[in-house]
Amino acid sequence: MTLTTSPFATADPTRAEVPPTLVEPNPKALGLTDQLGLWTNFGITLLGFAGASLILGTDLSVAAALGAVLVGTLIGAGALALTASAGALTGAPAMVMLRGLVGGRVSYFPTLLNILQCIGWGTFEVVTIASAAHQIASDVPKWAFVLLAGALTIAMTIRPLGAIRVLRKYVTVAVVVVLIYLSVQLLRNPLPAWNDGSWSGFWGAVDLPIAVAVSFVPLAADYSRHSRSARAAMTGAFVGFGIGQIVCYGIGILALTTVAKDGDVAGAFIAIPVGTLCFAILALRELDLSFADVYSTAVSIQNARPRWDRRLLATLIGSVTTGLALWFGISDYQNFLLLLGSVFVPLTAVLLVDFFLLARRNWDVSETAPARWGNLVPWVLGFFVYQLVNPGDVTGWTRMWTDIADGIGFTPQPWMSASLSSLVVAGASTALIGLPNRWRRSRG
Repeated sequence: MTLTTSPFATADPTRAEVPPTLVEPNPKALGLTDQLGLWTNFGITLLGFAGASLILGTDLSVAAALGAVLVGTLIGAGALALTASAGALTGAPAMVMLRGLVGGRVSYFPTLLNILQCIGWGTFEVVTIASAAHQIASDVPKWAFVLLAGALTIAMTIRPLGAIRVLRKYVTVAVVVVLIYLSVQLLRNPLPAWNDGSWSGFWGAVDLPIAVAVSFVPLAADYSRHSRSARAAMTGAFVGFGIGQIVCYGIGILALTTVAKDGDVAGAFIAIPVGTLCFAILALRELDLSFADVYSTAVSIQNARPRWDRRLLATLIGSVTTGLALWFGISDYQNFLLLLGSVFVPLTAVLLVDFFLLARRNWDVSETAPARWGNLVPWVLGFFVYQLVNPGDVTGWTRMWTDIADGIGFTPQPWMSASLSSLVVAGASTALIGLPNRWRRSRG
C-alpha cells in the first residue's frame, strides 16, 4: 500500500476540526504558525525549569550544562520533527502509524503502553497545575484547582484544533513575553563563572533533553497528521520544540545559579517583581500538556476501536485523570512513568530508519497490516542497551538490570547517554537487518 492510498491520507479541506472517528476524512487544517505555537508551548514546562537541576547536578559547569541542553535538544527535536513529518505523510495518528512498523495487531502492544503513560502524565500535569496555582493562591483548596484544571483539559480535547489555534494566537505570545521578562530580571543578578565545574558528565547530561524531546514522539503524529504539509509539520516541531526546550532549560539553569540556589525555581520566579503574574501564566500554559496527554490517549484507543467517538473517550479519560489527581500522589510514580517512556526511545529509531530508509515512506497503515516481527528485534536491543546504561529508579527493576550488567561484565560510564546509545543501537540494527532484505527484493 502506498501513502496515496492510505485510509488516513484523504484530506477534507472544508473541515476545521477533528472528526469524532477515524473512519472520516482527515482535516488538513494546521499551518506552520499553528504548529510552531503548539510545539513551542510543548517545549516549555514547569518541570523543565526545575529539571535543569538534574543537569547541573552532574557537577557540570554552566557552559557544559548549556552545551548539553543544546546538543541534546538538537538530537531529540530532530527525531521528533522527522516523526511529525511521517505523521503528516501518512495522515495517521501516532499509534495507528505503528501498524506500518510492526503490523496491525502487534501495534496494540505499544498502544497499550502509550495509553498507560499518557494517563499517568496527564494526571501528573493536572497535579502540577493545581500545585502551582495553590502556591499562588494558598487560600483556595488545592482540590478546587484540580477540578478546574481537569475541566479545562476536557474542554480543550473536545475541539483540539481549535485549542491549538488559541495556543498560537494568545498563549504563546503571553509565554514569550513572560520568558523575555524573566530572562532580563535574572540577568540583572551576578552571574556565575561559566567554566566553574566539569565537562566529564557532558554526555550523561545530554541524555535528559534527548529523552524529554523523544517522549513526545508517541504523540507527534496525533497533531502533525492535520498539517497542511510534511515540511510545515517537520519545521514546526523542530524549530518550535527546539527553541522552547532550549529557552526553558536555559532559564532554569540561569535561575538555579543566581537566585534559586536552593532549588526552588518557582519561589524564585514569584519573588521577582510581577513574578506572581508570570508564574500564573506559566502554570496556565501547562494545560496544553494535560490536554495533549488526554487527547492522545483517546486517539490511541481509536487504533483498536476506530469508530468510537473521541469526544466521549476524551471526556471519560479526562475525568479519570482528574479523579486520580484528587486521590493519588502521582509524583510518587514519576520514576515508573519515565520507565514507560524509555520504551519509546529505541522505537523512535526503528520507526525513522524503517520509514525513511527501508520502506521509503511506503507503509501499510490499514487495520489488516501484516505483522512485521523483525522490527521487534532492534526495538528490544535498543531497550536492553538503554536499561543497561540507565536502569532508572524503580527499586526492583533497577536491581534486576544492575545484576544483569554485573553478570555480563558491563559498567556504565559517566560519559554514556542512555538515550543516545539506545537510538544508535536500535537504528543501526534496524538498518543491518532490513537493508539486505530490501536489496534482495529490489534485485528480484
